Formats: sequence, C-alpha cells, structure tokens
Amino acid sequence: MDRPIHFEIHADDVQRAQAFYEAAFGWTFEDWTPVAGVPYLGAITGADGSPGINGAILQRGAPGAGPGAAVNGAVLTMGVDDYDSAERRIMDAGGEVALPKQAITGMAWQGYYLDTEGNVFGIHQRDENAK
Repeated sequence: MDRPIHFEIHADDVQRAQAFYEAAFGWTFEDWTPVAGVPYLGAITGADGSPGINGAILQRGAPGAGPGAAVNGAVLTMGVDDYDSAERRIMDAGGEVALPKQAITGMAWQGYYLDTEGNVFGIHQRDENAK
C-alpha cells in the first residue's frame, strides 16, 4: 500500500502562515525554497518516530476560494515505490494529471493528480538520481 508521507498547505502569505503554525502547534520550519524554486518552508510537526507526518507551506499559485466556499484544503502526497506504475493505477481508476511528473533534482520524482472528485493529491518516488 502507498501511504501519506507529506502534506502541503498553500498560503497567500508564507511567513504569516509559518507564524500561525508555529504559535498554534509548535511546528518548526526549514527553508526549502532553493530546492523547490518557489517560496517553500518544510514543516517539522513532531519528533521522528512519533505518529504523524511532516509537510510544507508554500506560496499559493492563485487566489483561494475564501470563507463559505468549498474546502480550501491542503495537498496530501503519497510515497510510492514506482512512480510510473502508480500513475497508471491512478489513471486506470479515473484520475487525471494536474501537474505532470517532474524531478526534484537529487531527491525524487513528484507529480500531482485529480481524484474522481476533483481533489488534488501528489505522488512522490524517492530517487537521488532524479534530474
């Protein structure tokens, strides 16, 4: 089974969101902007070995829906062993490509998809040779 390994919270103001999550939950952050190429703060949500997953806050790419709209939500990313096989399963199950497979240089392959309900999610295959 492929499990959730990462989440992304999209924010209009990345520093404001960082301050909120630090104050509300005690999360700490690492600046991963150089790797991502956009404002991107890695969120450490707890000690290694404790329940839960880590994630990130990143710059929102377009205006959010606002109060009273459908859920604005975060993006959940699943860790997979074989990116291309996972993508085939997603497509066969009725999913669609939202953002195609791309290399996170020296780290992994990442892509984003829409489920049958229009929700965005990611898949991530570790690969130090990705480029």
